[in-house]
Amino acid sequence: MPAKAAIVGLRKCSTKIGDRAAEISEPAAFPPYAFVPGRFPHPISDPAGHSYGAEPHQAAPLDPANWQASAEYLRGIELFDHGYYWESHEVWESLWHAAGRTGPIADFLKGLIALAAAGVKVREGRAAGVASHARRAGRLFRQVAESPSAHPVGADWLGWNLTRLIRFANAVADEPPRVGHDEPMPPVEVVFPSCPIHAGRKLR
Repeated sequence: MPAKAAIVGLRKCSTKIGDRAAEISEPAAFPPYAFVPGRFPHPISDPAGHSYGAEPHQAAPLDPANWQASAEYLRGIELFDHGYYWESHEVWESLWHAAGRTGPIADFLKGLIALAAAGVKVREGRAAGVASHARRAGRLFRQVAESPSAHPVGADWLGWNLTRLIRFANAVADEPPRVGHDEPMPPVEVVFPSCPIHAGRKLR
């Protein structure tokens, strides 16, 4: 389990999520390792995987007026900020399917999924893959911010400040984080920097 002080990733882009998401961050709620292809057992297909045999879960569509009630949405955030990038990708992908894979909510979730994929690439040591996924995430977040049908409150959308989130994604793309460690690979690593705070605004 990464140190609590290191858990600074996406939540610093949020205007409202922190306290609500923290309610589900008990250590027992996290898998024993964060999956990296070729380094750990596949969580679902390998009998040694941390989620092998678990019943598939079908997420309910995310309601933008009541996003705080979505356990899956908040769970994805907690997994991401604790270094479980593949696992957060899976959770958000279930919500993306529930959103119909199109429209502002689906595009926003696709951006989170791309950031999670970038996290896996960091641990794999593939800087080009990190930059590609993070850049795509930034484009998707900007697309949502500019969408007339999204109707975000100011720059806020589903609990996030979109300006901060776009800056975070672009910063990761511009300077992909690198991790260096001796073998064996640590079971969990938090690899992203703190999310940049938009000038002139403070976290609530």
